[in-house]
Amino acid sequence: MKDSVKSFERYESEVRSYSRHFPKVFVNAKDATITDEDGKEYIDFFCGAGAVNYGHNNTYIKQKVVDYLATDGIIHALDMFTAPKREFIETLEQKIIEPRGLHYKIQFCGPTGTNAVEAAIKLARKNKGRDNIFAFMGCFHGMTLGALSLTSEMYARRGAGVSLNDVTHIPAPYMFEGLDVIAYMQTLLDDDHSGVEKPAAVVMETLQAEGGIRPFSNEFLQEVRAFCDKNDILLIIDDIQVGCCRTGDFFSFERAGIVPDMVVMSKSIGGMGMPLAIVLLKEDLDIWKPAEHNGTFRGNQLSFIAGKASFDWLLENHVEAETKRKGSLVEDFITKEILPLDDRLEMRGLGLIWGIDFSGFEADITERIIETCFENKLICEAAGRNGAVLKIMPPLVIEDALLQKGLEIVAAAIKEVIGK
Repeated sequence: MKDSVKSFERYESEVRSYSRHFPKVFVNAKDATITDEDGKEYIDFFCGAGAVNYGHNNTYIKQKVVDYLATDGIIHALDMFTAPKREFIETLEQKIIEPRGLHYKIQFCGPTGTNAVEAAIKLARKNKGRDNIFAFMGCFHGMTLGALSLTSEMYARRGAGVSLNDVTHIPAPYMFEGLDVIAYMQTLLDDDHSGVEKPAAVVMETLQAEGGIRPFSNEFLQEVRAFCDKNDILLIIDDIQVGCCRTGDFFSFERAGIVPDMVVMSKSIGGMGMPLAIVLLKEDLDIWKPAEHNGTFRGNQLSFIAGKASFDWLLENHVEAETKRKGSLVEDFITKEILPLDDRLEMRGLGLIWGIDFSGFEADITERIIETCFENKLICEAAGRNGAVLKIMPPLVIEDALLQKGLEIVAAAIKEVIGK
């Protein structure tokens, strides 16, 4: 055991995860790189699981936070009115939501994605007077009990220690060839022997990230929206990881031209990794009573400052268009340089979230590739069933040359591991 990590090994809970893959002590980060205490610099293809889309210590966003701190501005205010909250709300509504022809109220909840999911499903049940929720197999929606009941990964579910109820998991459209998923859901509602209660909501990601980087087609998203409309069911889109321009548009559902009833967001909505989570909801659904869903940290003022700055910055720097352009570079590189290495390899993705699927290989191959990438100064992670998908998710601000270098490290690692 190295001296630098002894304290963590001795005192920190065994629940720690990412530090097992990346056993270094990190001290600095800028844009798309992270530096350890030995001065070694790593290319970041992990992006804080999507929390730093606009880069580590984004210069513009960071300066706004520093400037606010220098004023002795209020930091903690529960859900009281503050100037930073007003600016965040007005900028999100007037520069992001309304220009897209959308109309949402904003709920601030506890500053984690799972708490936003908890709030959304509570509100859906309150509106519809029904207990059940539909979620898709392969989904990940959080680790608190309500959100975990939606999450399909058995490893995570077994950690609950209690029964996880009132959710029906629907086969994802990629799982069974020829299965009409919409007809399947309709049958569950119409057949008085299905044994399934009508849900208050369908909760879904438009691209299952932890499920293996699996985008749902525009047509399927449109069909789910129509199914919900037909059956008086709310549609809740989980944009926690794939929102904030990750797939190319600010909202991941824009490509399908649909309007969800609620949208849950966290991660990069806080601008630069600052903790923040929100629920966007149609006004007629806002039937909460005061403090019916609350939390001590549902108003992080520094997150409001950073989040507001991120909206201004992404619009000024055309982040959506740049994400789509860089995504094409990734897709082209994987197609030409990685897929030809073995005909068992598969590729999926949108914008700047891509996956290389090693399901046809031995069980630990993705883990070995990640370790080899880390040895060569690149941080990336796995997703999907049995962790078989190598996830490529750099900050959206990554420069083309650094993106290319990172992809070359990935390709070299795959060649090396496959060769062994």
